[in-house]
Amino acid sequence: MNHKSNLISQNAHLESSTIAIIGLGYVGLPLAVEFGKIRRTIGFDINRQRVEDLKSGNDSTREVEPGELQEARYLKISDNLEDLRQAGIFIVTVPTPIDQNRAPDLTPLINASRTIGQVISKGAIVIYESTVYPGATEEDCIPIIEATSGLRYNVDFFAGYSPERINPGDKLRPLRSIKKVTSGSTPEVAETVDQLYRSIIVAGTHKASSIRVAEASKIIENTQRDVNIALVNELSMIFDRLGIDTHEVIEAAATKWNFIKLLPGLVGGHCIGVDPYYLVHKSMRAGHIPDIIRTAREINDGMARYFASEIIREMIQHDIPIKNAKVLLLGITFKENCPDLRNTKVMDLASELKSYGIKVEIHDPWIIEEDISEINTPFLTQTPELLSYNAVVLAVAHDQFRALDGDIASFRDQGGVVYDLKNFFPPSLPVRDYR
Repeated sequence: MNHKSNLISQNAHLESSTIAIIGLGYVGLPLAVEFGKIRRTIGFDINRQRVEDLKSGNDSTREVEPGELQEARYLKISDNLEDLRQAGIFIVTVPTPIDQNRAPDLTPLINASRTIGQVISKGAIVIYESTVYPGATEEDCIPIIEATSGLRYNVDFFAGYSPERINPGDKLRPLRSIKKVTSGSTPEVAETVDQLYRSIIVAGTHKASSIRVAEASKIIENTQRDVNIALVNELSMIFDRLGIDTHEVIEAAATKWNFIKLLPGLVGGHCIGVDPYYLVHKSMRAGHIPDIIRTAREINDGMARYFASEIIREMIQHDIPIKNAKVLLLGITFKENCPDLRNTKVMDLASELKSYGIKVEIHDPWIIEEDISEINTPFLTQTPELLSYNAVVLAVAHDQFRALDGDIASFRDQGGVVYDLKNFFPPSLPVRDYR
């Protein structure tokens, strides 16, 4: 029997087989819940506390409500490796971070592949969703499964790649409402993978011609955005020197139909602030130096240092002594209205300010006491003191801070300054906007 006939004969089995989601973070949990509403699904994570929390209906990422977890009646949450043996489809949703040298760190991906290799059976399909450089699935991950399991790729088991597109904190665009790119290691597997995702994705799918194309499509989504934000950040530096309001310039330019409206600011998170380094790594290994992408990363990675210097300049202009000054940063998560702390650049801003001898405190209503250990900072405060800070910096545009409006100035002492890094408050409020 040839491979195509072999696969077709297995389709009925795969349609009814158990799905295993490896990694229950911001990406994996919503996926496990959606599949768990319609078919047998195992949500697997090596973090026992995470597993116990989810079993009790508590999602610390706040991506899934307790009611949604209850709706996923076919979902089993587990940290038991043996539970994975019943799966015929594995979907990997672990993080793909960078190391201290800003090089790709595939450790979570390699470990997940090794885990699958211990339990995979013949005929199974392994689908990766983690963001990687083109080629990583078949060059770095699949060989681990082969070596661990003794099975042969595209003979005994197959693979797919369908990049995640979860936007943390975005309740208007949940998983099922975001179009999904799919791919497979053979044309038949690609169709099986596409049908699998079509069963839960209302917005539809786009079937790529190969795994490498699907991998590349994901990496350029965030790289393109990173480059464009870097351009806006550099323009904002230019306009600040010229005494021009960057946000007014952007509003005027945005009246043209094809202008891409982006705003200056810190660029953190696990996607835009990380993924371009994967493409830089692969590009340089292929013999090409990606100048624009590297420069964009340098600009965006340097924004915390730039903002720190601007805040200090504002304080000096108001005759505020810098050493031992007290500064309150409002917000620490990498983006507004979510508790995601991954690669937050607010920590970089705090470190820069502290390097000048400034005493920094951070307040963020999205961070609970249990999260403090994750960011390893002793200067997170749940209750900022009124009339106590030489400078107050709006760093993250949470809705709770918008509700403060003019009251934000009540945290500063007499003669203190308020620095609105997000251009969040109306012009009538006497604060220094970063423009």
